[in-house]
Amino acid sequence: MPRGRHGSRVSALVGGREEEAPPEAATVPSSLLQSPQQTEAAAEQILLRGIFEIGRGSCDVVLSERALRWRPVQPERPAGDSKFDLLCKEEFVELKDIFSVKLKRRCSVKQQRSGTLLGITLFICLKKDQNKLKSSTLDLINLSEDYCDVWFRQFKKILAGFSNRPKSLKILLNPQSHKKEAIQIYCEKVEPLLKLAGIKTDVTITEYEGHALSLLEECELQGFDGVVCVGGDGSASEIAHALLLRAQKNAGMETDQILTPVRAQLPLGLIPAGSTNILAHSLHGIPHVVTATLHIIMGHVQPVDVCSFSTPGKLLRFGFSAMFGFGGRTLALAEKYRWMSPNQRRDFAVIKTLAKLKTEDCEISFLPLNSSQNVQDGRAQGSPRSDCDDQWQRIQGQFLNVSIMAIPCLCSVAPRGLAPNTRLNNGSMALIIARNTSRPEFIKHLKRYASVKNQFNFPFVETYIVEEVKVHARNNTSGYNPEEEDEPPKTTSGNSCPWNVDGELMEVASEVHVRLHPKLISLYGENMEEINDSKVTCNCL
Repeated sequence: MPRGRHGSRVSALVGGREEEAPPEAATVPSSLLQSPQQTEAAAEQILLRGIFEIGRGSCDVVLSERALRWRPVQPERPAGDSKFDLLCKEEFVELKDIFSVKLKRRCSVKQQRSGTLLGITLFICLKKDQNKLKSSTLDLINLSEDYCDVWFRQFKKILAGFSNRPKSLKILLNPQSHKKEAIQIYCEKVEPLLKLAGIKTDVTITEYEGHALSLLEECELQGFDGVVCVGGDGSASEIAHALLLRAQKNAGMETDQILTPVRAQLPLGLIPAGSTNILAHSLHGIPHVVTATLHIIMGHVQPVDVCSFSTPGKLLRFGFSAMFGFGGRTLALAEKYRWMSPNQRRDFAVIKTLAKLKTEDCEISFLPLNSSQNVQDGRAQGSPRSDCDDQWQRIQGQFLNVSIMAIPCLCSVAPRGLAPNTRLNNGSMALIIARNTSRPEFIKHLKRYASVKNQFNFPFVETYIVEEVKVHARNNTSGYNPEEEDEPPKTTSGNSCPWNVDGELMEVASEVHVRLHPKLISLYGENMEEINDSKVTCNCL
């Protein structure tokens, strides 16, 4: 059974039995209004007090400014009964954890609309374990219509006071994500909770790649409190990119080259319905649909760092993470076999890319994080450092893989994250470089991601905490060679380099400049600073 904050058992969440007639409303004696002990609860202003049946027993129920508290109504303490105090122990639920209230009625098949009033049902968001959320109910049973109406209206007034909770959402649903289950996931798990919370929704099912981007460029968003993506990492990244482009255009900025972008105006919710769900996993600590939905309903908002990817004079896109080399080649090959299932396609691409492991001849320049800078109001405070050439560091050589990540990138194959030393909004990026080495050693490095061991404890792996990165491929032969493959990927040209940006293929034939923009977008979720410290095991690789 769930427990309250102070450890008391919330046994009343089971609710009363409908076939039993609960007691009528009773007047509470004034003597009961004085608590024998002075507690913090006593200092709160009492809004309502009365008698309800909770869990088959009559309870003295007190609604204050912060919590709903109750304790069983008991006769005078029997002499020598040591269990009496335990039975009368106070239980409570905080009002901030309640997301909906309904009148509870007994309805028969013949009654189409309403039946006999039984009382009030509260719908509560509970933390099931470390990161998982679930919805539960608390039944306050009383047969009086007028009595319940007073309490019901007070609960509705309290819920209306949570201004951070969304009232209207724009839903973008990708029906092609993973096993094409996004529509089913939304209809069975997401929509019922949103309706229960009284949130209005406008749902659009995307029909092609880039549909969400074009839609958000033109559609009216003024009436919405947030945008929700039901899909995988590619869909979520596309919508985040679209919201940020929309913000730049609304601010009158040219989107070809953006040095200091403005923040997205609406928060983005991520409902995991893809194959990896890295963004949702990193945000919530778990790729769980109900948890993600409840964070949206409760209005939990978390600012998140974003990267911009650009070539000289042109913004390519906004994103959260990128891989060049092995990660980019693997995705480019996987795109060639879209007819396979997502898991088969991924595994096949990994094995085949490892079999023909190649290095990239690159020059990498990066700007180390200046610890003296403070991240405030969505941007790094301090003078721009891009023009200070003496602060840039340069390395060059043959590299198997280059990862640039602004978020931890948790997923099933990397439960500690692809970049466990960064956070969602600490104002830095992780630059991870794997230099040339033997295939067995590189495979050992990859397998470490699936364990609790340090995946960077290899002589050929280098890690840096940076603000900006420039990657320049010194040969233009990074595209797949038609003589070595069955045929080159249709989306990959011979002189371009494949990049994996949030699970989407991006081809670039010139230098890529990656900048970090602290807290540029808000996502629905809570701060999960301690996620990466948890001990987990995984044998996915």
